[in-house]
This record gives sequence, C-alpha cells and structure tokens, in this order.
Amino acid sequence: MTATELATTELQRHFERTIEHDQRIEPRDWMPEGYRKTMIRQISQHAHSEIIGMQPEGHWITRAPSLRRKAILLAKVQDEAGHGLYLYSAAETLGAERTDLTDRLISGAQKYSSIFNYPALTFADVGVIGWLVDGAAICNQVPLCRSSYGPYARAMIRICKEESFHQRQGFELLLTMMRGTSAQRDMVQEATNRWWWPALMMFGPPDADSPNTAQSMAWKVKRHTNDELRQRFVDMSVPQADALGVTLPDPWLAWNAERGHYDFGELDWAEFKQVLAGNGPCNADRIAHRRAARDNGAWVREAAAAYAAKHAEGQGR
Repeated sequence: MTATELATTELQRHFERTIEHDQRIEPRDWMPEGYRKTMIRQISQHAHSEIIGMQPEGHWITRAPSLRRKAILLAKVQDEAGHGLYLYSAAETLGAERTDLTDRLISGAQKYSSIFNYPALTFADVGVIGWLVDGAAICNQVPLCRSSYGPYARAMIRICKEESFHQRQGFELLLTMMRGTSAQRDMVQEATNRWWWPALMMFGPPDADSPNTAQSMAWKVKRHTNDELRQRFVDMSVPQADALGVTLPDPWLAWNAERGHYDFGELDWAEFKQVLAGNGPCNADRIAHRRAARDNGAWVREAAAAYAAKHAEGQGR
C-alpha cells in the first residue's frame, strides 16, 4: 500500500469514527466523495423545495381577505426565501455553485419536493399547507438538526423554529374558518381532502423502494426512515384533525392498539412517480415561473457584479 493510500485509509477511519461518535463533519474535514455528493444532493433539493414552495401561497398574497392575513402570508413567504438562502449557503460549503444548482433545478436535473406541484385553489389551502405541509416538514426536518454535516444541521435549527410557527399559523387560520360559515367549513374540508395524500408522499417512497435511505442512515445524515417519519406524521395529525373538526380522507384510518399507532391506507405511488417525473398538475408552471424570475433578475446580478468590479478597481489604485 502506498503512502497516499495509507493516508486515505486513515482519513476514512477518522471520518467513520466521527460519525460513530455522533460528532459533526465540517467543511474543512476530509469526507468520502460519496458523502459530499449525497449532502449536495439532499441540501440542494431541500433548498429548491423552499424556493419553489413560495409559489403556491405567494399566489394568494394579493387576494388575502384582510390586511392581517396579507401581512402573515407575506412574512411566511419571506421566511421560505430565507430558508432557501441558508440551504444554498450550506451547499456552497461543500463546493457547490449556487448558479449551477439553480440551473440544475430549471433544467430538471435536480428535483424538489413533490408537494409543491399541486395547486392552491382556495384561501383555505393556505391554512392546510401550513397545517399539513409544514407539519410534515417539521416531522421530517427536526431530526435533521442532528444531521452529521455541521452546516446543514445548524441551518435546520432556525428553519425548524420558523416552520413550527408556520404550522401553528396555518392551524389558527383553519380554526378561524371552521368557526365561520358552512361555506368556509366546506372549503377547509375540501382543501384537506386534496392535500392529505400528497402530504403523506412528502416523506418519499416506501423504505423498500428508497435507494438512498440505507446509506444516509449509516452516515447519520438521516435519523429515521421514510416510513417511520410518515407514521409519526399520521399519529400527530389525527388528533389535530379531530380538534379542527375535519375528516381525514382515508377510510382505512384507525387506531391499532397492538401497534400503538394509527393504521392508514396505501398511497398512490404511481401518482407520486408521475409527479416526480415532471407530470404533476403544476410542474411546468412552477419551473416556468422560476425560470422567468431568474431571467428577469439578470440585470440586477449584472449591475451588482459591475458595481463590485468598479469598487474593487477603485480600491486597487
């Protein structure tokens, strides 16, 4: 074995010991190329999801029913933009380029959460997105605060605090609507019917069909499997639905005393695969909107670069 191979082997052992002892991998540390690629893939897809996720609710900002609801929605959409920026910054610590990541999103080379390819048809959707979508995000993301990659884990601490607030805000909006007219209650129930199953799909495919879960668990990037997180979300959501007075659209939903969990119906995985493949209700619209935002903002980036270059030139004299 050559000196280089010996050094690489020792670095690999140090990496494995760091993971085993629940310590953090930092940008300056040696890491296997597979780990680096996995982290770039996961963090960038998470960042894309935050940015694309601004669109369904952002659509309702100009049509919010009151100034208070408009201010709440503006603040939430702004938070999602911030989450995307934190995460792109975390990906950059791994050597990724933000422009390249954006290009990969727009070209379809990188994915984002399937949930954001469904339309927000009524203002009740704003509340249901907060309750179910952000609730699912919390289940999925709180364990990521203990992810083995330091910058990602630290970014998730603030993101999860804000997502928790978003979930409570959505639930409060739905409570208000459920105390309103029969038309408003019907609107909440109809929105719940549309978002329940896509929310369950947010956790990804079943464990048996998830190609990345085993390695991510071994590296402690993830702490729980897709199916474990999905079950946790269902168990959390049923009593919340009861408190709201809405019915979750699953005839198989029932408490299983032996398991200590709720049983629930089988998801439509064919639909999930179609949405991931780019054939969901809003895939084309979401990407077209993101592409237009990038193209329309080109002059701002060019002006900022020109100003920075001129400022640097002035300092060099």
